[in-house]
Amino acid sequence: MNSIWLDLSLAYRNIVRQRRRSAVAIGAISFGITALIVASGFIEWIFMDFRESTINAQLGHLQIVKPGYHDSGKADPYAFLLPSEVPQLEETGNAGAIKVVAPRLSFSGLISHKEATLSFIGEGVDPRAEAAFGNGLQISSGSNLAADDRKSVIVGEGLARNLGVSVGDTVVLLANTATGGTNAVELSVRGLFSTVTKAYDDAALRIPIETARTLLRSNGSHVWIVLLNKTADTDRVMASLQARLRNQGMEVVPWYQLAEFYNKTAQLFTKQIQGIKLIIAMIILLSISNTMTMTVIERIGEIGTAMALGVRRSGILRLFLSEGLLLGCFGGVVGVLTGVGMAALISSIGVPMPAPPGMAHGYIGEVLVTPRIAVEALLLAIATTLLASIYPAWKASRQAIVDALRFNR
Repeated sequence: MNSIWLDLSLAYRNIVRQRRRSAVAIGAISFGITALIVASGFIEWIFMDFRESTINAQLGHLQIVKPGYHDSGKADPYAFLLPSEVPQLEETGNAGAIKVVAPRLSFSGLISHKEATLSFIGEGVDPRAEAAFGNGLQISSGSNLAADDRKSVIVGEGLARNLGVSVGDTVVLLANTATGGTNAVELSVRGLFSTVTKAYDDAALRIPIETARTLLRSNGSHVWIVLLNKTADTDRVMASLQARLRNQGMEVVPWYQLAEFYNKTAQLFTKQIQGIKLIIAMIILLSISNTMTMTVIERIGEIGTAMALGVRRSGILRLFLSEGLLLGCFGGVVGVLTGVGMAALISSIGVPMPAPPGMAHGYIGEVLVTPRIAVEALLLAIATTLLASIYPAWKASRQAIVDALRFNR
């Protein structure tokens, strides 16, 4: 233990003695770590915002359905109806985790306005329960559904634009009933909405669930959407609900099994961050390797004197590795602190971003630095500098004593 502290003490003195070169090395490390933290934090915020928007706008955290609904429900929707009454799922010990359970009834058909007719995908929802989802469903014009207004509909922006309707217009919905016939209902457009998925907005509409049941001449719901207070509780609550509902012929499906677009986007961004980490690691590796090599060249005479006085080659190796380790620690800490500060500054200002592919609107970006990001960045700095120090340290320890002493002459 004493030898380790001695090596670190000598390494620290050598770093302080070579102030300019050490400052350049620490600056290169901290710059790379700062860039990594800002980039990783921005991607992390995108993941969080996209995830929560997808959950609140469409999927919820959990979906309770009849087994096979998500595979075969489109072909035979009326074979997968749940009861009309939603059970009190909070009684399963999840009272603090479950925010609301909202029934939804899915259907499709034709929507007409004046001479225009288009196909749509619709959902009957409970306006009171849907209010708990917050602003996941962005109302861009008009207002959301209300429990006391059953003759209203909200329409996706893309569908409204293609159909040529605006708030206050009257539309007619035509759909197949449970018995195989057709039924129609006349509704007033109460609002226009948008979500994180443009393709959904181009075809979707929502009406009160009682109106949907009247239109389809059917009771029940296709899915019970479970919204939680914290996304982190998803797996725990899912296990609890599965234990209760398994014998009732129902299955519980988590949001991440249904969010295909989110999963593909997350996979793409994760690969991009891995590429950034590799580039930054190479920058640090080359910078530290060059710094340590110059240090060895300048201190050959000193190395020879130390070995002549009895310092073993392993001691020389440990000394230079300790210098690399300290440079990585100093640069990593400075980079993490600078990165966290930059993240806070950028988040307070906001970064206007254009609409990504598949989305209808842009957004104001932020940078979310989690403890995991900070720790990974610090470990990357330390590991990379330590790796970059191995060859120069080995080269220093292999110096011949006579040749090293002659170097000073």
